[in-house]
This record gives sequence, structure tokens and C-alpha cells, in this order.
Amino acid sequence: MTELNALTIADARDKLRAGDITSVELTEACLSAADAAKELNAVVHPTPEIALEQAKSADARMASGDAPSMCGIPLGIKDLFCTKGVASQAASGILEGFKPEYESTVTTQLFDAGAVMIGKLNMDEFAMGSSNETSVYGNVVNPWRRGNDDTPLTPGGSSGGSASAVAADLCLAATGTDTGGSIRQPAAFVGITGLKPTYGRVSRWGVVAFASSLDQAGPMGKSVRDCAIMLEAMAGHDPKDSTSAELAVPNFEAMLTGDIKGQTIGIPKEYRMDGMPEEIETLWANGRAMLEDAGAKIVDISLPHTKYALPAYYVIAPAEASSNLARYDGVRYGHRASLAQGDGITEMYEKTRAEGFGDEVKRRVMIGTYVLSAGFYDAYYNRARKVRALIKKDFEDVFAAGVDAILTPATPSSAFALGQEFDDPVQMYLNDVFTVTVNLAGLPGIAVPAGLDSQGLPMGLQLIGKPWEEGGLMNVAQALEDRAGFVSKPSKWW
Repeated sequence: MTELNALTIADARDKLRAGDITSVELTEACLSAADAAKELNAVVHPTPEIALEQAKSADARMASGDAPSMCGIPLGIKDLFCTKGVASQAASGILEGFKPEYESTVTTQLFDAGAVMIGKLNMDEFAMGSSNETSVYGNVVNPWRRGNDDTPLTPGGSSGGSASAVAADLCLAATGTDTGGSIRQPAAFVGITGLKPTYGRVSRWGVVAFASSLDQAGPMGKSVRDCAIMLEAMAGHDPKDSTSAELAVPNFEAMLTGDIKGQTIGIPKEYRMDGMPEEIETLWANGRAMLEDAGAKIVDISLPHTKYALPAYYVIAPAEASSNLARYDGVRYGHRASLAQGDGITEMYEKTRAEGFGDEVKRRVMIGTYVLSAGFYDAYYNRARKVRALIKKDFEDVFAAGVDAILTPATPSSAFALGQEFDDPVQMYLNDVFTVTVNLAGLPGIAVPAGLDSQGLPMGLQLIGKPWEEGGLMNVAQALEDRAGFVSKPSKWW
């Protein structure tokens, strides 16, 4: 029999509704798995008391016949989401001791749907990173290993704790956020499914901000179906978030027929990068063949401004981060530096931020402040905004020409060793090469595990969809998942 914590949301839901298992049993299985997986460093603020209380409430709800799809399902919550009375640090020293007096909209909706929180999950500090090595809690470790090699690997970032926790069956699914690929890249590195919804589909209220025009919360799960079930609970209009769309939330799960006959899938020629590993090329070709087998028409397309996406992203995101992180001043909450005799408010700001922020956050804040400064605003920030508009138009033109979805690799490689790229920020930023365009254009994107490389590590493919058409995008992903048949799990060493 499958261990309870290894179930998918869909399977657990069916067993819960049938009375075969209880949410308390399911939650206890996840809590004990998380407790035994300290070496992964994925769960940083365990909440067993809250989890068991929520599980008991979920069981009572199900007994009364009121059971939404997420009722009784144990989740991990990324440390970027504010959770009332529970540490919410964004993996940063500057928010040490911060326990919000309020609940984020996403967690409120999940808890209202009966979901259970096993704890808060590790991440890159303020979601800035692609390898989960910038966290104040220390590195998250990928549950996968290369063959018999015990070198610790990155789970990707910034949602590395979420990726590692789901892949290692510490919870059935987890919340992630995606500013430049932070759901899709880690999902690909650990062999799970991760969905970045259309910008505005899910409320950002109560999610610690990195880059407000790019950030988007989404689900990370063990299958496309699980992401569909979870997205329905997370999505919806929120008057507290001015960028949240006033659109009805469809039944995403009902749209997963797997039938994509007659649909057109685009293959962008600009995503064929110099030096891309042959295994990624082969995976991409296999994905193309799988979608053809499902009855889709494959066409070559051009997204000509793709080559400017990374430079534009690494101007816009730090600029917005510089603005957003100005609120961390040591006055109202979080860390405050000890001051010397005669220090004033300026010294307090400087010392607090120097002590509280990590190196990568400082680097991005300085870049952002520089590109927004008087002499450089037009040269950098305004130019990057114009490039962003051109990237968005590339996608609009392709979709207007009849393309239903776009297939690309999710990452330029499989998971690399922790520490391997940490000292070279540019090399690290290149990990986002296939994902940042989706954020710049505000589109939905999903990473689906599609194979193993020669070292036995998972590799993922990315599908990009039309705005607000997550249901159609996940249906294409379902067709890909059905044919890829990816069922591999990491061998337990922790």
C-alpha cells in the first residue's frame, strides 16, 4: 500500500471522501515524514499543533458532507506567505521574530477550503535566487542524487523548500511564488509539476513582495491534476489586491480531458541556446513528438525579443525590489541593529539593513537603486520597460496567429551541485533563461517532469499558455504528462 504521505491530492481526496482514511492520519504521516527529513532543510517552521487542529476540523467537515476538493489535504506553505501568529520571515534575517497579525489571501482561501498547514517552507531570501542558497535558514537540499554520488544538489529556487518537500513526500503539495521562474525551475529540478498562473489570477495580498509587477503565487504538486485542484482554491478576485483580476474561477480539474487533437503547439527557435546540453535538446524533441502523438499540430515560431529578456528582467526586478525593500527599516517590525552613542535615524537604517539583508538581496537592491537613479532611469529602467512591451507583443502575435500553447525546456540543465554556481551571479541568473519571458509578459506557464538525464536526475518541459487560459494550458500539460509517464521518485537517503 502507498504510504499516505506519498498520495496525490486527487487520490487522497477520494480516500478521504470514501472514509478509507482520515485527515488526521494523513496529516500525522506528513508530519512524521517532515520530522524525519531534517537533512533536506525544507520545513523551517513546523506547525504540528495547527496542522492537527485543522485536520480534526476537516474530518468533522467531511463527516457533515461538506468537503471541497482541498478539504483535509496537508500542504507546505512557502515562508513568503504571511500566516497569522506563525513566523513569516521570507527567509531573511531582517524579518527575524516577525509573526503577522493577519493571514494572506491565498492561505485564507486554502484554509477556508479545508487545507492543512504542516509548516512554513524554506526559500531563497526574499525570493531572490535560483538555487535556494541565499536563505537565512541555510541551504535546502534536493532529495535527488546523481547515481551513487552523494554530492548535495540544489532543489532550485526560490521555491526550493516547496519543491524539496513535495518531491520527498513531506506534504501532498505546496504553495510557491514565481517572479522569474521560481515555481517552474525548482519543479523541473525535483521531478514535480509547478504552475505559474496568469499575473492577476491569484491575489498577492499578504505575500511578501519582491517585484510587484512580476510576482505570482501558484501551486506545486505531484501531478497536473493536483495543480488544477489547488489552483481553483487559490485563485479568485481579491479587492485587497489592485492587480487581482475580476474573473470567475473555472473548474480547472474538469477541463483536464487530455484531448488536444487539432490544437497548435509552437516551438520557438530562439530557445535553442548555444551550449545547451544535448539531453535537454533530446527531451524537447521527445516532448514535441509526444504532443504530436496526442494529435496536436507542431509549428515553428519566432519570439524575436527573447534574447533581451534576461537583461530586461534583471533591470526591472531589482528596481522593484529596491522600492519594495525600502520598508525594512528596523522601526516597525523585524530586526533592529544595536546603535552606538550619538547614532541617528540614518545610522539605524544603515546598520539594520547591513545586518539584516543577505549579500544577494543587497546586490539586487543596489542594482535596483542604481537603475532608478536620476541619471540612469531612462537609460536602464525605461528602456527595459519598452523591451518588456516588445516581449509581450511577441507572444500576442504568436497567439493571434492561432498557436494554442508553446513548448520549451523548463531549465538549461538538470539540478547542479550546491555551491557550484553560487559565486558567479551571472551564471546563476542564466538559470532563468527559459522562464523570465513568461513573467515579463504576465502569461501562465507550467513545468511538467518529462524524463531523467544520464545521471538519473529529473528534467522538465515548460508549456506557456494564453492569458487567463490556465485550464487549456493544463489540459495540454495533461496530454504531455500522460505520454511522458514520469513516475520516478528519489531514493530515500535522508
